[in-house]
Amino acid sequence: MKSGNLLSNHFWTGIPPWVLIGAVLVLLPIFSIMTIENINRQKENSERLLKEKAAALIRSFEAGTRTGMAGRWEGFQLQKLLMETAQQPDIVHLIVTDAGGMIMASSDPEQIGGTHGKDLNLEAISGSSESFWRILPEHHGKKTFEFYRRFTPTRPQPGYLRGHMKGDSPVPLSHVLPFPIDGSGISRIIFIGLDMDSIEEARHADAMHTVVMGTILLFIGFAGVMMLFLAQNFRMTRASLSRIKAFSDTLVENMPIGLIALDTSLIITSFNHVADRVLNLSAVHASGKKASEVLPRMFLELISHPDIETRAVEKEIVCHIAEKTRLPLQVSAARLQDETGTFLGYVLLFKDLREVQALQKALARSQRLASIGSLAAGVAHEIRNPLSSIKGFATYFRERYSHIPEDREVSSIMIQEVDRLNRVVSQLLAFAKPVSITKKPVPISEVIHNTLKLMERQSNDRQIDIETKIQPGLPLIPMDPDQMSQVLLNLLLNSAEAMARGGRIVISATLNQDRLILQISDNGSGIAETDLSQIFDLYFTTKTSGTGLGLAIVHNIVEAHDGDIKVESLAGKGSTVTIRLPIENARP
Repeated sequence: MKSGNLLSNHFWTGIPPWVLIGAVLVLLPIFSIMTIENINRQKENSERLLKEKAAALIRSFEAGTRTGMAGRWEGFQLQKLLMETAQQPDIVHLIVTDAGGMIMASSDPEQIGGTHGKDLNLEAISGSSESFWRILPEHHGKKTFEFYRRFTPTRPQPGYLRGHMKGDSPVPLSHVLPFPIDGSGISRIIFIGLDMDSIEEARHADAMHTVVMGTILLFIGFAGVMMLFLAQNFRMTRASLSRIKAFSDTLVENMPIGLIALDTSLIITSFNHVADRVLNLSAVHASGKKASEVLPRMFLELISHPDIETRAVEKEIVCHIAEKTRLPLQVSAARLQDETGTFLGYVLLFKDLREVQALQKALARSQRLASIGSLAAGVAHEIRNPLSSIKGFATYFRERYSHIPEDREVSSIMIQEVDRLNRVVSQLLAFAKPVSITKKPVPISEVIHNTLKLMERQSNDRQIDIETKIQPGLPLIPMDPDQMSQVLLNLLLNSAEAMARGGRIVISATLNQDRLILQISDNGSGIAETDLSQIFDLYFTTKTSGTGLGLAIVHNIVEAHDGDIKVESLAGKGSTVTIRLPIENARP
């Protein structure tokens, strides 16, 4: 939940302030204008309704004067009509005046004879066919909408009035109206006063409704703009997260060190291929399991270290992953937490130290060999001169005492031993001085076949079967063919000597990216695990007649070719020597 809230906070706080301000500046004027226009339209509609109602009342009065209200017209008939009509709650007053403003009829009888509309141009109104209106100031707490225009009742038809006579004599027209009807030369003006309270309340309610709806629409529009921006921001964020996830997954999966992630319950949540390879983990069996069920005990000890609360804990350990498999590791453990300090679990990083230790041993061996080589070179020079003298004296005595068989045999043995010592000294000098190679592009198959010819007699004598597996289409490899032939010959002789009568040797040559891989495998007696780290040391040998210089010279020649050599062996089952040579500038 906390991580979800954190993402939500990041999502909203990621909105720039200019987006919010811009949305307000754009949407607020639009919805304000729309709201004002709606309020004005409602006001116009209210006024139109009032004018239509007043006009309808005036037309009804005019029609009443024409029809005589279906009965006899007497002086008070119009007055009675106005008074009865004014009983409606929304009518404030009904007044009929002449062109001078004198009230001739009114819904309030007390106003008859008085004046009304003196502030208006009654002469112009009485002579015009147009309608006028105005809003009177509040009187008794009421605001009045007054509609006025010329009052023009029409003279009734003679036939119609004859139907409304008493006996045989018609009703006098002077009794129908208290003032002359249209055509008598007197102009009249009718005023209709309507109460605006209900209209104002309705208009106010409509205005409030319009404002509320405008505010709601403004909020919806603002929310719409925000949602569009947030959708775009979400899409960009998701794309960015996808790229970051792909980058991190690729980085974690291809990093050269092992990685294991644990949650707060010490459950394994993820690990990369290095952890899988080094610790023999399996995604099916390890994922979702407790660390105590899968990981070595020393890993758990690092997690429970008291210093892990404040810093990463690092330690070199030795694990026994499988039977008789000793695995040196450099392990680092640290807590995982987000930027709010919430504890998420642990991460374990570890590195296989076998290659590092092998490099350290190789460096120590190189330094040791360099020191021994320098010493050996000096000793060899000092030994060689006496050996020449001894051989000369031995040759002299063999010739002088040739007639004495015992002396001649002793002298011959002395000469053989001096030659053997001279060969050892020559090899020692060859090892001590830098290897001089002359590279040229050669087919590796030719070097292998030429070496096998030199091994033909030994292989036949020991009944050894030698098989070659050369990848077709190999390019020409830049190397010194004579030196490389010496390397292969020394390795083949060692393999042959490691086997009793009968056996099998396989020589293979393949390409692996930018390297040529040469392998010589045999099924001989193998090399003890304790001796593997010393086989390239000067004068180290397990053979009774060996000098301990062969593999040391092989190592120097391979290094001179910018290559490396590695030996894997199991006692009693055989050995495999792997040589990797660069193929830069190789030609097809």
